[in-house]
Amino acid sequence: MSEKVFAAVDLGASSGRVMTARVGPDVLDLREERRFANRPVRVNGTLHWDILGLYGNVLDGLRAHTGELASIGIDSWAVDYGLLDENGKLLGNPVHYRDGRTDGVMERLRAEIGDDLLYRESGLQFLPFNTIYQLAADDLSRAHSLLLIPDLLAHWMTGETVAERTNASTTGLLDPRTGLWSTTLLDLVGASPDLLAPLVDPGEVIGRVGPEAGGECGHRGTPVTAVGSHDTASAVAAVPASGRFGYISCGTWSLVGVELDEPVLGEESRKANFTNEGGVDDTVRYLRNVMGLWLLQESMRAWGNPDLPALLAEAARVPGLRSLIDPDDPEFLPPGDMPSRIAAHCRRRGFPEPATRAETVRCIMDSLALAHRETLREAARLSGTEVEVVHLVGGGSRNELLCRLTADACGLPLVAGPVEATALGNVLVQARAHGIVGSLAEMRELVAATQPLRRYEPSADSGRWDEAAERLR
Repeated sequence: MSEKVFAAVDLGASSGRVMTARVGPDVLDLREERRFANRPVRVNGTLHWDILGLYGNVLDGLRAHTGELASIGIDSWAVDYGLLDENGKLLGNPVHYRDGRTDGVMERLRAEIGDDLLYRESGLQFLPFNTIYQLAADDLSRAHSLLLIPDLLAHWMTGETVAERTNASTTGLLDPRTGLWSTTLLDLVGASPDLLAPLVDPGEVIGRVGPEAGGECGHRGTPVTAVGSHDTASAVAAVPASGRFGYISCGTWSLVGVELDEPVLGEESRKANFTNEGGVDDTVRYLRNVMGLWLLQESMRAWGNPDLPALLAEAARVPGLRSLIDPDDPEFLPPGDMPSRIAAHCRRRGFPEPATRAETVRCIMDSLALAHRETLREAARLSGTEVEVVHLVGGGSRNELLCRLTADACGLPLVAGPVEATALGNVLVQARAHGIVGSLAEMRELVAATQPLRRYEPSADSGRWDEAAERLR
């Protein structure tokens, strides 16, 4: 069977990239065509995504590949969307999920609808930026259709209007039991079912690149294939695992959980605030969002972006588990002076305030490792799953300190990599649609055989982490 080249458009919350991959039965060779910043813009008090700038960078990235492409797949962060009018025109730049327009909306809807019904119908973790709460805060009077970010870009490229199921599962509007839009929740938030597009699954061809987009990117007529368009769905599809594993897809956010065949919708799961999101091949990503490397990214920005490897090396020499924070405290969600917020948080909770940049970074790394441990253990307990190894994929797999601390905290072996798990999962779903690879297990075997990975064994000193967890609680 011959090799083919596929393009992955992978848009993260802080940067985007267009990657191409040569894929064959024993080949998985990834190449970066273009990388670009994804910087939100605040206008008249509202934080927006620069969606047209992102689309232009995507087209430029595709044009950078001058050879033939068998297919193009698009993934991005979740929950955010664009609204189109009856003529298909964008009504405004999509609003960023960190914008304050949903302040208090989740609490109001939970009081009106009830947590039991919300969780039973959506299976989602209660997060203030979920699409359902954004919709309740939005003006839908002129909206004819709503498209999540990957579906919006695919629409501009092909003219087709669809909603890919794994990303739809993050909205709070998809029933995790049926995999269909929940008319119950749509009615309760006053949104018409006609607003939402027909659902498609990873591997289905959405359409072909049309004349306008083809003239810009140079690949007119190339199929655009639905992938796990929520970036975490693609990343988990590329976890190089077999057997019983837990995963951490670590970037701006850490998505920490296990892979299941059925959702977990009981009261204990709801109270623990776990989410049931769709994965490739009808799997369930049973996980909880942890704030992730956003804490480090915002700290670095506040410090003027000093040399990160040097700072991490210095942080590794700082005594561990001295200062701790709860990474998921809502005070850390907005942009702003993160080091000051971390110091104030430590002070309020009775921990020593970090006095240097290295101490702040060590506080972040220790706190994230501890959050990874607590979340993974709870996911395993609530789902009745035994975890034998942790796979940490994404940009965080390059952070040796975080990987080592997470292995120690979890008391389990940790396999770090691949860094570009999302792009790899994206292209592998496309390759399977073209008959080059087979099952999900075979996709993961190909990743394990071709991509650089690093294994971390836990230290024997688990008692310190038990004590730290108790202190933080």
